[in-house]
Formats: sequence, structure tokens, C-alpha cells
Amino acid sequence: MATPVKKNDIIDVTFHDLTHDGSGVGKIDGYALFVPNVLPGEKAKIKVLKTKKGYGYGKLLELQTSSPDRVDPPCDIYDQCGGCQLQHLSYAGQLNYKRNQVKEVLERIGGLKDIHVKPVLGMDDPWRYRNKVQVPVGVKDGEFIAGFYQKRSHQIVDMDHCLIQDSLNDEVVQKVKQIAKDCGIEPYNEQTHRGILRHIVTRIGQNTGEIMVVLVTKTEELPFRKRFIKEIPEAFPEVKSIAQNINSKRTNTIFGEKTNTLWGREEIYDTIGDIKFAISARSFYQVNPVQTHVLYNQALEYAGLTGKETVIDAYCGIGTISLFLAKKAKQVYGVEIVPQAIEDAKINAELNELDNVTFEAGKAEEVIPAWYKQGIKADVLVVDPPRKGCDEALLNTMIEMKPERIVYVSCNPSTLARDLKILEAGGFKTVEVQPVDMFPQTTHTECVVRLDLK
Repeated sequence: MATPVKKNDIIDVTFHDLTHDGSGVGKIDGYALFVPNVLPGEKAKIKVLKTKKGYGYGKLLELQTSSPDRVDPPCDIYDQCGGCQLQHLSYAGQLNYKRNQVKEVLERIGGLKDIHVKPVLGMDDPWRYRNKVQVPVGVKDGEFIAGFYQKRSHQIVDMDHCLIQDSLNDEVVQKVKQIAKDCGIEPYNEQTHRGILRHIVTRIGQNTGEIMVVLVTKTEELPFRKRFIKEIPEAFPEVKSIAQNINSKRTNTIFGEKTNTLWGREEIYDTIGDIKFAISARSFYQVNPVQTHVLYNQALEYAGLTGKETVIDAYCGIGTISLFLAKKAKQVYGVEIVPQAIEDAKINAELNELDNVTFEAGKAEEVIPAWYKQGIKADVLVVDPPRKGCDEALLNTMIEMKPERIVYVSCNPSTLARDLKILEAGGFKTVEVQPVDMFPQTTHTECVVRLDLK
């Protein structure tokens, strides 16, 4: 069957919706066209780039009518860089879009028609919120470059500042970039698997001001190592740790398995609320501490703790949610697949003088059933899985364990909807969904969900 449009057609389209990745959705005779940088209610002249059986892709040529929610993106490389998708949409418009996306996905995938999805909890200042930056390095026209990848590619867009990153992190990256450039250190090339420096990673404790710098290299040897550890702390007294991570594999994964501390401490510290955290080079720590506090307070509210409960925290990471829960619970058990994260979690429990929390390394879908067989039963179960959602074995254990409440923290509405459908069929009732805007200017949304045992 022929499509109503063909590749290279130039047509006028009116847009009525946004996709999960922020592209505008328009229709020609029922045939969907997805076009970046257009908003619902706008009419535009577009060029068709690609057609498939049921939908196609296009490029904006000329905007004919503008949405009242359209704003000028303040970033001068927004049209090239793949880091942000929604800078052209007002912040109020972004929050509305994210709530609608969550609601639509829960209904379409989860079959949850009558769930109360609350308005998204946004930021007072939705800029400069990220405490971590990890930029690939490369060469363009013979020049050393470092920045983010172009949309849908691994071509690096050279960058000297980013409006969603902490400005001090930006400055540190530029200093590292300048030293590497002056010393003639060869950037890594993905295609040829040659070169030395792969990524520059910096993270800042936004409430302590402490900074960590991680140089990710292909080789064990780091040329001009002494120059890095002399010049970086001289320029930035806030730097408390400089590390080298070695990733010799032919992969686009950032970190390798081995990390050496070159200078200073192995970790930096930060606080969320009144909890202190030690953060090592590879440990997971939420990139937006302001909204993390909002997120965890919401999880705590949904947990409804009185001090008598046993709580299990699946996918506990370095113990961030676990320690918040431990302040209000009788006992908390945390499980995480990354052994280093569990070591960090134990250190963080000691830092905060919390002795009612136990951590174990392993797969949540294996450790929690083993705990259950040992007689450890959760009154409240908290899950904060990766984007792929909860493992089927874990969902089955949750259903079998029958905790009074489940608090589900999700970074992916689609897998959240799938898992809620399974938990609903297993005897739980989804009470409320609270989206939290952890990543302004992007399409990503975090949600906290309360489920009660029916």
C-alpha cells in the first residue's frame, strides 16, 4: 500500500502532539509524521526524510504558526547537541507535556484508566542542575575537541559550556581539555580503537562544593600525569580527588573496571537533606540533588513509615533511598548488583551512624527471594530499577511476599506501566503517581508510585 507522502516531499503539516522523545506529531490522511523542534498547535513546512509503512520522519523547514508555549532556546548549539530536547518549549509547557506522557503511557501500556497522576513537581530554576558531566573527546579538522554527541550519532559537538551542567564543572572540563591539548595527548578514536584519552568526567558535591575529576583512558599509562595533578588543584582548590579509569575495551561504555586514585581522596562528599554521602568515581549518585531530595521525600511519604516497619530497598545503589528510609523505619534491607556500590552504601550507613540497615550485593531477583525464605518479610517494599524495569522473578516475589505497600520509583514510564499492570493483577492497587522533573530541558521523567495491597 502506497503512503500518502514520499521521501523528499515538501508539505505543510499541522502538529497535534509530542512523542516520548519530544518530536512533533502531525498527520496526513491518518499517516503520522514525526518532526523534531515543532510543538502541538503549530503549522510548519517540512521536508519528508524517510517513510515507513505506518509512519514517517521529517525535518522542519519553516514555521508558519507558533505555539504560545514556544520559547527561544538559550543554548547556541541546541540544534546540534543531543543533550536536550525541549529547550524550545516553555518550562510550564515541559511540565504539562511530561504529565500527559506519563498518563498516556500508563493508560496505553498498563491499562490503568483511573489512576491519579498528579501535576509534575518542577524546579524553581530549571538550569545548571546537573552535578556530573562526562564528555567524550576527539579530533575535528586537526583540533582537539570535547563535548556531547550530536543527535542520533557519535559525532562530537565541541562545547565550552552547558546550560544544564554546574558551571564549575564546565570550567574544570575546559582546564583538563586545555592541559591535554597543550601536552599533545591523543584523543581516543572509536572507529580505529587508537588514542589515549576517552572521556573527561567531573562531579561536584553541590552542597559541599567538593569536586572529583576522572580521566578515562584506553591505556594504563597516562602521559603528563604529574602536570594534571599539579595544575588542576592549583586552578580549582575545590578539587579533592583526581582519578584515572582504564577502559581498554572496544566499546562505547564510558567506564572500565579499573580505577586508580592519582591525587587526593578516593571519594568526595555531598549531602541530600541531613544525610551525608561518600561518592566514588563509578558510584551511582543522582545527578540533580535538589530534585533528588524532592523525589526521596515523596518516596518516604508514600512509604508511610511509623518506626515499626521492615523495609526492603531493591536496586539500592549507594544506599541513597535506604538511608532516608532507615531514619523512619525499624529495619531496612538494601540489595544492589554492583559490589562497589554496596561497599559505598555500608560506608554511607556508618557516616550517618545508622545501624538499622543491612546491605547485600547481588541480583535483587535472587537476593530478595532468598531473604524471604529466611523469614525476612517486608512491610514496605521500595524498588528503583534501571530503565528496563523490574525483573519478572522479582515481581513474582513481590506478589508472593504481599507487603502492605510498594513504593515504585521509575525513570521509564513504559516499563513502569508494564510492571504496574503485573502488580495490579497480582493483588495490588495503584493509588497515586507523582511525577518529578529530575531532568529539565529533556524528555526524561521520574515517577514515584504508591501501591497498596488490595
